[in-house]
Amino acid sequence: MRRLRLRLPARAASAVAAAAVTVASLADVAYADGHYRRPPPPPPDAMGDASAFDSDPDTLERMARALREMKNSPLHKHLNQLMKKQEATRLEALEAEQVQMAINQNLRDIERKKKEAEENRKNMEQQLQSKAQALRYEDDLARKRMQTEHEAQRRHDAELVKMQEASGIRKEEARRATEQKMLQKTLQAQIEKAERDRETNKAKAYAEGEARAHAKILSEDVDRDILVERMKGEREKWLAAVNTTFSHIEGFNALAIIDYYQVNLPVQLSFEMDPSFWFVLVGGFRDLFSDRKKLMMGIGGVTALAAGVYTTREGARVTWGYINRILGQPSLIRESSMPKFPLPASRLLKPSSASLSQGAGFENVILHPSLKRRIEHLARATANTKSHDAPFRNMMFYGPPGTGKTLVAREMARKSGLDYAMMTGGDVAPLGSEAVTKIHQIFDWAKKSKRGMLLFIDEADAFLCERNSIHMSEAQRSALNALLFRTGDQSRDIVLVLATNRPGDLDAAITDRIDEVIEFPLPGEDERFELLKLYLNQYILKEETKGSSWSSLFNKKPRKIDVKGVTDDLLWEAARKTDGFSGREIAKLVASVQAAVYGRPDCILDPQLFLEIIDYKVAEHHQRIKLASEGKATSPAALT
Repeated sequence: MRRLRLRLPARAASAVAAAAVTVASLADVAYADGHYRRPPPPPPDAMGDASAFDSDPDTLERMARALREMKNSPLHKHLNQLMKKQEATRLEALEAEQVQMAINQNLRDIERKKKEAEENRKNMEQQLQSKAQALRYEDDLARKRMQTEHEAQRRHDAELVKMQEASGIRKEEARRATEQKMLQKTLQAQIEKAERDRETNKAKAYAEGEARAHAKILSEDVDRDILVERMKGEREKWLAAVNTTFSHIEGFNALAIIDYYQVNLPVQLSFEMDPSFWFVLVGGFRDLFSDRKKLMMGIGGVTALAAGVYTTREGARVTWGYINRILGQPSLIRESSMPKFPLPASRLLKPSSASLSQGAGFENVILHPSLKRRIEHLARATANTKSHDAPFRNMMFYGPPGTGKTLVAREMARKSGLDYAMMTGGDVAPLGSEAVTKIHQIFDWAKKSKRGMLLFIDEADAFLCERNSIHMSEAQRSALNALLFRTGDQSRDIVLVLATNRPGDLDAAITDRIDEVIEFPLPGEDERFELLKLYLNQYILKEETKGSSWSSLFNKKPRKIDVKGVTDDLLWEAARKTDGFSGREIAKLVASVQAAVYGRPDCILDPQLFLEIIDYKVAEHHQRIKLASEGKATSPAALT
């Protein structure tokens, strides 16, 4: 039992020692993926304790006992393997340390070489800079030397030129002085010669003049005496003949008539006129006054001639004024409300603009309520502008085709009491160089209107497009500039209204002259219903009332269309189906319904026929839109 008790502490001590050794060995293990850590040196106290430990026999005995127990322990082999691994690990750590030292040495070498290369580069740069500085210095010296030489050469040339100029001036002055002296001598000689010739000619002319004057005086006196004697004889002869001829007329004195004409006619004419003229004149008066019938016919002829001349002159003036008013309308104007018959009767038959302005004015125009209110407001404002003699405001209507832009412009002119004229922008391009003249003629003609003119330009983008466009010709550019010149200031005579489907294509200067911009969208469902009712009433229900009483006497009376079952509900259904239709398309749709009714033998319009035409036109409308979209997709502009 005692041995067993002694063995247990010994075994425990050996196990503890083995564990301590194992822990110590594990603490000194170095892994390949970890950092190498050199074990710290033992403290001096520990070394002193070791020496003390070596001198203690009990300690040595315990150590020997532990070694024996370790040898006898079954873990001896594992301990040896562990110690070998520890040694191998230590060797690997040493090798890793050597490798690390080699790497550090290589890094230091690389760093050293970098520093050397950097120093070499800096030295080379310094050398290059020194060389460049030396070259620049040499170049500066060469330039300064060349500049100095050039300046010296320039001064030398300037001095040489000055010397040459001074020499030339001196030579020119000497030549001029010589020529002037020679010219003065020549001039003095010519003056003296001319003076001598003048005196000689003067004396000669004076003598010749005195001789001619004396001879002329003598000849004139002789000729005058001869002519006076001849005229006295002729006068006495013709006076005797005339007095004998008109002796039956009381108070007739031929001498007084001849004296009158001799006083009033020029002297040369009275002396040179043939005396037979007086005989013919006096004979004509004698025949006229002696025959009463001839006298009355003469008076009537003279009166008729005067009346004819006056009537022809005044009639030609009136006719020319009328023709000028008709033919004076510019060729670009397609439609105008200015009267062509300047007669009071035509003015009485034609309703005045004031009477038109008192009515609704926009009864046949179906628009959105807000748009219609704005149009009516503009019409009233335009009328008040004219009455107050204020400048008009220019407008632009834009929107899809067939939305009522032209109709609204015409009704606005009637509502505001203005004359109306319409032109198309597409007519300007074919005129070429004459377009500028035609544009000025339109504005000059429009200013003749006493009530003011509303000038409506449809398809304005055809010749008022952007001026930087490559497709714009020089003639169109000139026409645009002419229109810009005439619309530069606000006018008191002309309201310019532009209509376009593409407002973005207009020139910026044109849009700057526009005061009111109004969009005309496609009609909505309510507007389409009103348009269907309007055109149905216009084309079908009131068709038979269009013919006059005189035409019904000679022409065959048209058959009346019988409408059955076409109610407001049917019209609302048609309005829903015709989504996207413009006002013009709806008018054509109702015209197609009218044609279909006339194609039937009974001329009856029923809901079936009405809806059939509606469906056909709706399908045609969609097909047209499809073709237009395909055309845009395949156009060169879309492909590029």
